[in-house]
Amino acid sequence: MPIQLQDFTKRFDNTTVIERMNLEVHDGEMLALLGPSGCGKSTTLLAISGIHRVNGGQILFGEEDVSEQPSQKRNVGVVFQNYALYPHMTAYQNIAFPLEVRGMGREQIDKEVRAIAALVHIEQYLERRPGQLSGGQQQRVALARALVRKPGVLLLDEPLANLDAKLRLEMRSEIRRIQQETGITAILVTHDQVEAMSMCDRIAIMNEGQIIQIDTPTEMYRNPKTQFVAGFLGNPPIAFVNGRASGEAIRLDADEVTLPLPTGARRPKDGEPIVVGIRPEIFGVNGGSPIGGRVSFVETQGRENLYDVALPSGAVLRSIQPVRHDISVGDQVTWGVNPDALMVFSQDGTRL
Repeated sequence: MPIQLQDFTKRFDNTTVIERMNLEVHDGEMLALLGPSGCGKSTTLLAISGIHRVNGGQILFGEEDVSEQPSQKRNVGVVFQNYALYPHMTAYQNIAFPLEVRGMGREQIDKEVRAIAALVHIEQYLERRPGQLSGGQQQRVALARALVRKPGVLLLDEPLANLDAKLRLEMRSEIRRIQQETGITAILVTHDQVEAMSMCDRIAIMNEGQIIQIDTPTEMYRNPKTQFVAGFLGNPPIAFVNGRASGEAIRLDADEVTLPLPTGARRPKDGEPIVVGIRPEIFGVNGGSPIGGRVSFVETQGRENLYDVALPSGAVLRSIQPVRHDISVGDQVTWGVNPDALMVFSQDGTRL
């Protein structure tokens, strides 16, 4: 089921949180609402679910305007960060509850519960109460309860935030598998860019109640439209260095470094202040335009190391390379940067 937000506006008292937002979620896709805390992503999700009422605009499920419908009349399944399971009920009873409310017969309920339990791999835990389940098992029960009623839309509000790192990795792939197997339209709210990039078909990056950019994870990473988007995606994060335009080149402030303007970038005026974005994977020992500095930090990450290189101006570049034993903190290095992979932004954050 496709979802559309048309001029969606939400206010709390006299504070406008979201104003005239437009968004389209395609049928069967999984879309992430990604952004910092307070950007409006959870507010948007709760409005789609019907928990928040809209103050302007429309929310469409397919061709149907559901803007004024209460949550119980919208065909949505919601999974929250805290799972919201009934502690006195078994996993079976938690999953069955939405079907009992609908008045479904006992035999049909049993069939549906066991089928969805098999889909999320919790058949052996159905007689346990939430307090007897691990965080990952509780998450699967919550997911099963949301899906058992066969909703047209699945809404996930920070569903992995309470899990440890290993379990988050497992549940990322599990939720994506289930979404693809069921073909359900899903919206994931998260502040974790790794979750968004690994689980979703497209990402909508939000800030201060606005969608800044919406695109596939790969395209957004390669071609961010603003400095904000470039800084939000990438782990380790991109480094930003101040500079000025000089003909077809860029001069980094106080670092005596000149770099060619990337192919395809709009040429700024001579002397215009600009910001250069350098991702860790394009800075290293494999040639390119040379940049010299001092190694200020080395972080071992197993198969590779992360190196921080401080420039004379105090700016710090990052480099990801295979583990090396000939580089230590304090060493002076001159490494190359791939000039065509540089990102150049104006002072207002717009990509040139």
